[in-house]
Formats: sequence, C-alpha cells, structure tokens
Amino acid sequence: MSQSAPNDDPRPTFDPSAAHQARPKARALRGFPLQAQGPEGKPIQMIGLADARQISDKMVATIPAAQTILRVMDGTRTIDQIVADVGRGLTREFLEGFVAQLDGAGLIEGPTFDAMREKMRADFDSATHLPPASSAAFADALVNQRHGDDATDELRRERGAEYLRETMDQWMAKALENADKPSFDALPRAIVAPHIDYTRGWVNYAHVWGRLRVADRPDRVIILGTNHFGEGTGVTACDKGFETPLGVCDLDQEALNALQSRLGPEQAELLVRNRFDHEREHSIELQIPWIQHCLGPDDAGGHCKVLGVLVHDPAINNGESYDGNGLGIDPFVSALKSVIQELPGRTLLVASADLSHAGPAFGDQQALAGDSAEAAQARNRVVAHDRELLGLLVDRKPTEMVSSLAWQQNPTRWCSIGNLTATFLATEPEQVELLNYAAAMDPQGMSLVSTCAMALS
Repeated sequence: MSQSAPNDDPRPTFDPSAAHQARPKARALRGFPLQAQGPEGKPIQMIGLADARQISDKMVATIPAAQTILRVMDGTRTIDQIVADVGRGLTREFLEGFVAQLDGAGLIEGPTFDAMREKMRADFDSATHLPPASSAAFADALVNQRHGDDATDELRRERGAEYLRETMDQWMAKALENADKPSFDALPRAIVAPHIDYTRGWVNYAHVWGRLRVADRPDRVIILGTNHFGEGTGVTACDKGFETPLGVCDLDQEALNALQSRLGPEQAELLVRNRFDHEREHSIELQIPWIQHCLGPDDAGGHCKVLGVLVHDPAINNGESYDGNGLGIDPFVSALKSVIQELPGRTLLVASADLSHAGPAFGDQQALAGDSAEAAQARNRVVAHDRELLGLLVDRKPTEMVSSLAWQQNPTRWCSIGNLTATFLATEPEQVELLNYAAAMDPQGMSLVSTCAMALS
C-alpha cells in the first residue's frame, strides 16, 4: 500500500502515546470516489472518506484498499494487530499516517472528534434559529448562474432571496399549468412533499405548495422529516426555529410544550435528547422557503411558526426506537394527534418524504439507464412497487404499508416510512389525493429517487 493523499490541513503526525490512536476506532464514515493526479500526470482512482453524521466537515483522501483497514479499526486492536490482520502489504508506517489523518479530520473516536461535537452542540444551544444551509446554497447557486464571475458575496446576499422566489413561482406555474384544480378549496389537514434537492424534486414541491397559495393560512406548521445523519434512534424534535434566505420561521414553542406535556417527563426528554441531529438535517429546512413564500406573512409581517420533528422507520423493531433507548412512534403519534386537536387555530402537518432509492449508487447491481430489457424491467419494478405502496396510502391504510415494507424488507429503500406513517395516523384523513408522482434519475442510471405530492383532507 502507498501513503494516503494529504488532507487540506498540514499532515497530522501519529502519537504512539495517545490511547485513541494506539487503538483506533473508526467512526461512521461514508466513502465516495475521487480522481487524483499521479506522479506522471496520469489519473488515479482514490476514495474520499467523510463523516456520515456530518459533525466534522473534513475529508480524508486515500487509496481504495484502505477500506479494508476500516473494517478492523474497531478500537480493540493495536496498530501492530491491525497490520497483521489486514496483511496485503500494509505497513506500520502507512497505517500510522492514515490514523493520524483520520484523527485530524475527526473521523476516529478521540479528543479531536469530541471537541468538534461539543462545539457543534454549544453553537446549536446558543442559537434561537438554525442558520440556512441547503436553501442558502441553492439561492447562491441561482445568483452564480445568472451573474457568473461577477457573482460576489454581496450580490448573493442582495439577490438570492429575489431569485429564489422567482424560481419557485416559475416552477409552480409550470407544474400547475394544465392542472384541473390548481388550488385547494380549503387548507388540507396534511400534505406530502419531497425533501430531495430542488433541482431534482421541484415538480412535486410545486404541485403541492403551489396549490396552497390561496388556501386558508395555518397558524402553525409541523414538519415531519427523516433523520438521515443523526445519532437519534427514535423520534427527535428540534427546539429551534429555522432561517432561510427568505427570512425566519420561529419555533412554535406552544406546540413543542404541548407535545412534551402529553408525553410526560421521561418521554419528553427523549423527544429532544438528540435535538442536535437537526443541525445538519435537510428534510425540514427544504420545506421552510415554501412555507415562507406560499403561505406568506401574517398581519404583523411574521411567517408561520414551525416545529420540526424527525421520525424513525417503524418497519424496523415494530415502531419502537432502533435500540430501545429512544422515543417510539406510537406514543409520539398519540401525543401529536391530541396536540393537533387541542391547540387553538389551524395546524398544517407536512410529511417531508422521499420514496424509493434504487440503482448501483444504493447497492443494486443493475444500472437503470438505457433501452435494454434489463434496465427497463428494473425501472418498471421500482415504479410498480411505489404505485402499490402509494395505493395503500391513498386507501388510508398506513399500517398495511408498513407491514408490507417490513415483510419485503424495503427492497427499494423507501426512506420516509416513519414520517408518512405518523402523518396519516395523526390526522386520520377522510380523503387522500395523489397529486403527482415522479422519479429523478441521473444520465448514467446509477441512482433513481422517487417522490410524490399528496394532500390529506
């Protein structure tokens, strides 16, 4: 094995006296392919390693063979034991450098990562609103697209919100131009909208949010999302409001207090124990600009208050938290149903949901692009599976949907089973309308993600 590529920071050095380096334990990491330039200018294949929890924003580039090392880097083995267990030409010199790089990036357990996590948590608890992330990045991209090299930070601050509003209006006009009913007659009990990035999912965001522009304005919006990166193993609420380029949505403290009161002290603590998971989560934030733009401000100029909650997958462990130490879905749904019924004013519940994740990027063998019979059959299987499950939701049978996914072991990786189920059980709709279904696929057919727009009334 050759030495791994350096990180952006100066190369860290190995400290044999540091216990966490002497017996390194890799954290949850995600890998992705990288292209690097070799000594003679030839491209070489590398992999990037990053924090699956997104607490550290640093990355380590290394050779693909290093993945073998990570499998045995469990905190029980010494450096020499790892070298012996891996073999395949692994040297102690390489391993020491690799461990030092991972430590410097906060990718192994130890003081470096602990400091990163504590700073993130302190910053989180000191703020009243979560700062814009995905929404700001998209607004910045719109400015960059229009102004190219002339796009400055000042211009992005000045024009980002304007361009974002214009783009959302264009999307809604396009999505609803041929719709039989381009608006709701009344505020629905709940909606289902995507949480995929706007570029791939705009049509379904627009199908449902566009119809809300003339409906009665809710007094609050409760958004149920998916916990993609966090440590929480059960239902996880956020005790902050949210900021985007379009402004601020304050936390609905009344709704959070009511939920916790209904749950009781022990379960109320579980509800917010892993609140830090919301720091890097996009499934809540991506709904906020639509709330601000489509629902508009109140008479005092303020946007709707919101409460964001991440819901785990009830097809795993029968709805209990994954490890038995978090808040299960049943007590949460019971409390949420009571809160919606008892709080004054109107509540809009939003299921921020994506559906299937298929293709080689997610572990499937068959690429989905092209005209081959195999590719067409693979695409058709995903669509047929989605349609079957969506049919159960339209028929108001969310528990049967969960049972079906549990029995089939979720073959197309629906990622939002929890928030969909909680939304249906908490609102008990009398009518469900599937407004639109769509799937976005990259040109190579490596990944396909499906989404829908629904209204529950």
